Amino acid sequence: MAESKVSLKLLIDTKTQRVLFAEADKTTVDFLFDILSLPVGTVVRLLSKQGMAGCLENLYKSVENLNETYIQPNQTKDTLLKPRSAFGVCSSSISLLSITDNEPSQKLFYKCHNAYCYYVAEDPRATCPGCGSTMSTNMTYVNPPPAVTEQNGRNDADGFVKGVVTYMVMDDLEVKPMSTISSIALLNKFCIKEVRSLEEKVVDLGMDEALMLLKTSLESKTVLTNIFLKKRENNLDAAWPLINSCRTFVIE
Repeated sequence: MAESKVSLKLLIDTKTQRVLFAEADKTTVDFLFDILSLPVGTVVRLLSKQGMAGCLENLYKSVENLNETYIQPNQTKDTLLKPRSAFGVCSSSISLLSITDNEPSQKLFYKCHNAYCYYVAEDPRATCPGCGSTMSTNMTYVNPPPAVTEQNGRNDADGFVKGVVTYMVMDDLEVKPMSTISSIALLNKFCIKEVRSLEEKVVDLGMDEALMLLKTSLESKTVLTNIFLKKRENNLDAAWPLINSCRTFVIE
């Protein structure tokens, strides 16, 4: 299956080599807002291979390595290591930060065997407050019927924001609806005197960039610049020794 991606149109100040802001559609903004619904344990798990700064990774590994002997019988490690997002969160229609496990795709609920009890639990070991029985009877959550889709096949009722406008994403990930007036105000704020110093660049945000965005957002106030411009500089720095050796060869 092809990797999911979203696009951003960056407005770059070529003189200072920084991203002033980016134009984004509903899908991209839904993805950005969806980050706020990620449990801390999921964030640590996603960034474990990225070399996460701080001590949260040590906490995660402590739970991972803890012997089951020390864990309460009504608890499991997965409660902390593989937490679920809060039920009811409007997740985006495209998930760039998903972790593929053998986790259930549907949320499961449980009740007791008595038809006259109407209590529901998420844990099959829970006790029914009505009759005292174990709530182990499986009840599967049924998704609501899909809303009317647009011509492009995307369900515009999904996610968090409406898809009728273009959004502006700042370098520090501040998001707001875009307008001509707000764009001009920003150019004045950044003291842009010459329009020719500006460059538009469309970039793709795939899983690698999404992980980098998540990590950088915890460490920096210039997220878009660090991801899309610093990476280009690093690529040039890596290529410089080869370029230098070629120049030396030509001179000799």
